[in-house]
Amino acid sequence: MKNDYVKRINEARVYDVAKKTPLEFQTYLSSRFHNQIFLKREDLQPVFSFKLRGAYNKMAGLSKPQLDKGVITASAGNHAQGVALSAQKLGCRAVIVMPTTTPLIKIDAVKHRGAEVVLWGDSYSDAYQHALEIEKKEGLTFVHPYDDPDVIAGQGTIAKEILDEYKKPIHAIFCCVGGGGLLAGMATYIKAMRPEIKVIGVEAKDAEAMSLSLKAGKRVVLDQVGLFADGAAVKEVGQVTFPLCQAYVDEMIVVDNDAICAAIKDVFEDTRSILEPAGALSVAGMKAYIKKHNLKDETLVGIASGANMNFDRLRFVAERAEIGEKREAVLAVTIPETPGAFKNFCRLLGQRNITEFNYRFSDPKKAHIYVGLATNDKDEPSQIKAMLDKEGLPTIDLTNNEVAKLHLRHLVGGHSPQAKNEMVFRFEFPEKPGALMKFLETMGHNWNISLFHYRNHGADFGRVLVGMQVPPEDEINFEVFLNQLGYPSWDETDNPAYKLFLG
Repeated sequence: MKNDYVKRINEARVYDVAKKTPLEFQTYLSSRFHNQIFLKREDLQPVFSFKLRGAYNKMAGLSKPQLDKGVITASAGNHAQGVALSAQKLGCRAVIVMPTTTPLIKIDAVKHRGAEVVLWGDSYSDAYQHALEIEKKEGLTFVHPYDDPDVIAGQGTIAKEILDEYKKPIHAIFCCVGGGGLLAGMATYIKAMRPEIKVIGVEAKDAEAMSLSLKAGKRVVLDQVGLFADGAAVKEVGQVTFPLCQAYVDEMIVVDNDAICAAIKDVFEDTRSILEPAGALSVAGMKAYIKKHNLKDETLVGIASGANMNFDRLRFVAERAEIGEKREAVLAVTIPETPGAFKNFCRLLGQRNITEFNYRFSDPKKAHIYVGLATNDKDEPSQIKAMLDKEGLPTIDLTNNEVAKLHLRHLVGGHSPQAKNEMVFRFEFPEKPGALMKFLETMGHNWNISLFHYRNHGADFGRVLVGMQVPPEDEINFEVFLNQLGYPSWDETDNPAYKLFLG
């Protein structure tokens, strides 16, 4: 199997559209993490992603009758751009089915290449099924984003370029993982040519289909996937890619959105380039791997796989990067509501930089403060908490509290004695025009809404925090309502941050 793919990779036709990207040493990252860190800059491809390699390799091998009829694919964006550019080069028709949640920057880029765009469904899976229907109806050839030997071989040319350029020892190479095309192609080639190099796959926490599949020994289908790292958000890995990853991948690492945001910032500080979330997965995974194995003085390579970033999403990235890098502590502190108490609190903080401060009068005896502080290491939040507790100022560390970071930092100071029987839930829904109104219409009018917070974070999914007054005798009906609503939800009624500031 390895030798077959090595031959395919060596003979792959990618350079009519793709270029050999630089393998760049990262000065800042290497210094911070005490290893020699390189990035393979696939974000510098003509479509700002590695995906055109596999797309063109597949399409260049089609017969003239197949090209005359045209091709079709389903993609969240980067593969779509690769197919569109390849079709433009080969002079054939291309139909691209994209989820309605796809960032506009990717839709416009595909249209600019002359491809026909069809928006369908909220996920890649929805778009994929619709593309298969069009394929049969119109006799087009389907170009799979990852589950095709020719696509896998095209992506594997990245590994060939790395090993051709860098002859010195490499400890590990890190790849982002969606359906597994990049990981399978690279792992197969690397293990054939330099088996001592570890191949590490990296997935987003809410889209870890490959990690779960490898643990289970079979392909696992996720009920839902997070869309922040939309370029790597699939519910099921490939039938072709999975056994290759089983055979040749050394380890999988799963990282959360905060770690991805921190990685985007890390790469920006070294290169002044802004990777998309999926494009920064390898760096986030590399950092986690270094910490896990206490690694020093080794050579590590990450694939900077894409830079098709939705500009509006930068707000969310900037907001979360400091927390993801453990450079910010978020605390809830209770101080006496007396003259001089606030001054004393600031004195205790010393020279620490306050990044955020929220307070509102709500009690004649106690004041609850929401504060963000710049930190230098991951242990500092607990040290600050211990110091404030010792000084008689009860403190809750909210640094890893999702509802506090997403919503309550914008809502602090809103206790409402009138909100009897209040239940608080966090919801997520695919972000697209009209999505919030659809959510509100779905909510209905059975219970009084006592709290509502929504903010467009520039991500591909909307987040809402809702408080509803539900009498005890109506809780069973409310549970039925939640099950029928059709949106992921989390009960935050007992969340300590909610109880302290809003409950």
